[in-house]
Amino acid sequence: MQTQGFGIDGLLARYPFLRKEIIGLSVMGREIPVLILGEGAAPCTAQGAEVFFSASHHANESITTPLVLLFLENYCRAIAENENIGGQPARELFQRTRLHIAPLVNPDGVALVNGRIPQNDSYFMQARALAAQYPTIPFPEGWKANIRGVDLNLQYSARWEEARSIKYAQGFTRPGPRDFVGPAPLSEPESRALADYTLAHNFRLILALHTQGEVIYWRYQDCETPRAACIAAAMQNASGYLAEETPISSGNAGYKDWFIQDFRRPGFTVEAGIGENPLPLCDLAAIYAHCEPIFVLALAKA
Repeated sequence: MQTQGFGIDGLLARYPFLRKEIIGLSVMGREIPVLILGEGAAPCTAQGAEVFFSASHHANESITTPLVLLFLENYCRAIAENENIGGQPARELFQRTRLHIAPLVNPDGVALVNGRIPQNDSYFMQARALAAQYPTIPFPEGWKANIRGVDLNLQYSARWEEARSIKYAQGFTRPGPRDFVGPAPLSEPESRALADYTLAHNFRLILALHTQGEVIYWRYQDCETPRAACIAAAMQNASGYLAEETPISSGNAGYKDWFIQDFRRPGFTVEAGIGENPLPLCDLAAIYAHCEPIFVLALAKA
């Protein structure tokens, strides 16, 4: 996993205040890492705020991984050099918050889309067979699911049954490239790892990074979430992305939906970039210019 020439191991070596935790393993046994930095919300204190970013729930949205890692690199550099990031003093953010980033929720699916699973591998052949049942979805570039054909962002217990009814009516009734909700909430190790990690912490605010559309979704059903509308408006003004309510057809069982429903705290899905998934890596710089203000505001407003 590389960004601007530095992988996670390089970032850890360069910035001793950054640490890594493995929160689970994927279906194929790949690690699901979380990167953590900040002095806020330290154990045994009530001060500061914990904030969580997640990326690459969906396999063909993997540009969100270098997107969050690029922010992490720039944030770490600003902390080390006592500079601002997004107009905010980086060291003040570091002292007041603790940021957790899960840069690669779906490592198997990302590997499939990016051609890192050999075609003679049994998992590749199984995925290709599942995709053949949905011939209008190109393979592998149309693959969003985990390697078992379950959409990881339809796995959370926020009206999961409603999501299942909607997706079944659309024809997604079995494992495949996208939109299959699975046999039950949190049936997959990747979504279960994220839910368990969330339950083990006290996140004041979360961002779930997806592509594409240049939209910020900030609401779930009729759940009242203090400050969410104001924060979404600030993110819209700073980024140029529109703050909107989630479409009904995709407004259930997502990670952001579950967080808002169960914790009644601000949660946002950011649909970064615009075009056709998977977005090309050459779009990264332009996407980052819009998203850095969103990331900084998430820390500043938590």
